[in-house]
Amino acid sequence: MFDATEFLTNLPHLPGVYRMLNSAGDVLYVGKARDLKKRVSSYFQKTQLSPRIVLMLSQVAAIETTVTRSEAEALILENNLIKGLFPKYNILFRDDKSYPFIVLSSHNFPRLAFHRGAQQAKNHYFGPFPNSLAVRDSIHLLQKIFRLRTCEDSVFNHRSRPCLLNQIKRCSGSCVGLISPEQYQDDVRQAEEFLSGHERTLLEGLERKMLTAAEDQHYEAAALYRDQIQALRKVQEKQFVESGNEAEADVIALAMKNGLTCVNLTMIRGGRHLGDRSLFPQNADGHAPEAILEAFLTQHYSDKPIPPLVLINIECDHEGLAAILAEQAQHPVKIVTHPIGERRVWLTMAEKNAQLAVEQRLAQHATQEARLAALTETLGFTDGLARIECFDISHTMGEATVASCVVYDLNAMRNSEYRRFNITGIEPGDDYAAMRVALTRRYQKIASGEGKRPDLILIDGGKGQVGVAYEVLAELGLTDIQLLGVAKGPERKAGMEELIFADERKPIQLGADHPGLHLIQQIRDEAHRFAITGHRARRGKSRTKSALDEIDGIGPKRRQMLLTRFGGVKGVGNASIEELAKVEGISPALAKKIYAVLH
Repeated sequence: MFDATEFLTNLPHLPGVYRMLNSAGDVLYVGKARDLKKRVSSYFQKTQLSPRIVLMLSQVAAIETTVTRSEAEALILENNLIKGLFPKYNILFRDDKSYPFIVLSSHNFPRLAFHRGAQQAKNHYFGPFPNSLAVRDSIHLLQKIFRLRTCEDSVFNHRSRPCLLNQIKRCSGSCVGLISPEQYQDDVRQAEEFLSGHERTLLEGLERKMLTAAEDQHYEAAALYRDQIQALRKVQEKQFVESGNEAEADVIALAMKNGLTCVNLTMIRGGRHLGDRSLFPQNADGHAPEAILEAFLTQHYSDKPIPPLVLINIECDHEGLAAILAEQAQHPVKIVTHPIGERRVWLTMAEKNAQLAVEQRLAQHATQEARLAALTETLGFTDGLARIECFDISHTMGEATVASCVVYDLNAMRNSEYRRFNITGIEPGDDYAAMRVALTRRYQKIASGEGKRPDLILIDGGKGQVGVAYEVLAELGLTDIQLLGVAKGPERKAGMEELIFADERKPIQLGADHPGLHLIQQIRDEAHRFAITGHRARRGKSRTKSALDEIDGIGPKRRQMLLTRFGGVKGVGNASIEELAKVEGISPALAKKIYAVLH
C-alpha cells in the first residue's frame, strides 16, 4: 500500500508535474500543478471523490514528481508525458495526423504546395488549417487568381513547353519564361497578402493597378486585374464568417450525448472561416465537461500556434488557463466563454457542428453494433466478438512481399494499431509461407502474455491460408482464438464471398445484404488497402535504389552529383576512373572504388 502521509511530507510548494504509478511501474495518471504539495495532497484529503478517482487511487503504488520553473513549463511537460505514455486515467485527444499548412517555397519562382510535418526556416508557411480539404480549396483558389506554380522541381526544371495548367489559365508558365521573375514575385506577394487575411488591402491594390493599366491602354493587363478582383469578391461573398477586424480566433465547443463526448475546433484566420475538425477524446467517461475542455486546450496548444482569442462554450478556470497559454505563446491570449455579436454566431455554429458530430458517431456506432451482433449470431460464436484482426498479403510476382494486419475494436477501425510486415527469406510468391511469417511475428508476443488478444482473426484467403493460420496458432497455443477465412467466391464478386472455417464446418455464403458480411468486407478491404500501400512503397524503394547506394562513402549528395554529371547510373558505369575523379567530392581512391563496384 502507498504511504501517502510520508510522501506528502516532503513535497515542495512549487509548480511541477506528478505521475501516479501502479505496482508494475505503469503510469496511471499525469497531472500538472501550480503547487505540487497542495494538488497532490487534495487526492488524499477529500472525502467525496468520484468513483473513477477512487479506483485510480486504489491502484497507486508510487508517485513521482518533477519540479518546473513555472506552471506554463509544467503544462508543456505534462502534455509531452501524456502523449508519450498514454496514461490510463488521463483524457486523451489523439489525432493521427498533424495539421496541414500551405507552403510557399524559397525558389526564384516559389512553389505553392500542401505541407504536413516538419518545417524549414527558408520557406514561408501559412496555417495551420483544420483539415486537408481547406488547404486544397485554398490552393485551387490561389492557382485561379494568382497562377502560381504547384509542380515539383523535377517537372519545373525540365519543361520545354507550357503544361495544361497554363493553357487553362491556372499557371503563369514561369517554367518556360512566359512571366518575368519580377512579375511572378508580385503575384507571390499578393498571394501572401491573401493568405495572411489582408484581402481588403489586396483588393484596393488590384483596383489601383486595374485603373492605371486601363488609363495606359494596357487593356489585357487591366482585364487580368479585373478577373482577379471578381474572383476575390466571390470568395468574400462565400465566406460564412465575415469580420471587419480581420479576427484571429479559435472557436471550441463541447457537446455530450449518451456518454459520448465531442470537441469541435473551428479556425478563424483573417476574419475568414477556414473550416473545422471534430475530435472524440479517450478515457473521458466520468469526467466533468470543464475537465475535458481544459484537457483539450492544454493538449492541443502544446505544439500548435495559439491565437490571441479563444472562444469556448463551457465555464472553467479560463483566466488562469489564459495566463498559462499567454506565457507559452509569448503574446496576450484571451479566453471568452460568453461572447456577443458575431463571436456569438461563431460559437453557436461550432456547438451545432459538435452536436451533429456526436449524433453521427452514435448512429455509426449503432450500425456497427448491429453488424457485429449479426455476425456473432450467424457464426455461432457464444462468447461474442469485440476485437477483430485481419491479415492480407500483397506482392508483384513475388517481389517486395508485404503482409498487413488491421485491427477493428470498440466498433471502429483502430489505425494506430495497424501493423505491416516486410516478408523476406521465403520463396517468391509463396503466400502460405508469407502468412506463416506474419502470423508468427504478430502473435508470439501475445502468446507470452503481452498485448491484446483478438476475439476473431480474419484471413484474406481460402482453405490453404486458413490451414496455415491454424497451424501457427496451434504452435503458439492460441487455438482458443476464433479463425475465419474470407475467400472471394467462384465469381470473385463482392457479396459472393465464402467464409472458411478452421474446423470441419462447411464454407458458408452470407447474403449480399447481410450486415455481418458488410462488416467483414469493411475490415477485409481495409487490410487489402493497407497491404497494397505498403507493398507499393517497398517496391518503389527497391526499384529506385541503385548500386551506388551500396558503396561506402557515397551519400545522397555525392550520389546526386554523380547522377547529374553522367545522366544516370548507366552513365556512371560507363565513366572512367579519371572522369569519376573530376566530380566534386569524389577523390581518386573513391573513384577507383566506384569503378570497381560497377564493373
